[in-house]
Amino acid sequence: QVQLVESGGGSVQSGGSLRLSCVASGYTFSGNAMGWFRQAPGKEREGVAAIDVDGSAYYVDSVKDRFTISQDNAKNTLYLQMKSLKPEDTAMYYCAAGHPWGAWYRVAGLSARFAYWGRGTQVTVSS
Repeated sequence: QVQLVESGGGSVQSGGSLRLSCVASGYTFSGNAMGWFRQAPGKEREGVAAIDVDGSAYYVDSVKDRFTISQDNAKNTLYLQMKSLKPEDTAMYYCAAGHPWGAWYRVAGLSARFAYWGRGTQVTVSS
């Protein structure tokens, strides 16, 4: 059974930083895309950053040069380093793991199938 557990969210002031982590169990990172999505109240879920199977990273324009996605295959952990946070980054952040039978999602220039989701970690940025 695949489980994804996010952590690292919290409340920060504008300009602050946070690092989100997503620990996966029952899942192998190798050969699958991984991603971070977010959803703010009243808005649709948005793909924020993703890593393709070849290690290429993709970012939505609004977070480029501020967010960095990375993964540690040995620890089965996905990270999202966020800096220069803005109030508009406030949302629930979800980790997503790719699988061939998952639904298609687009994250910037990457289209990939994501089948597994964590429960999310809340990020709140105050001005």
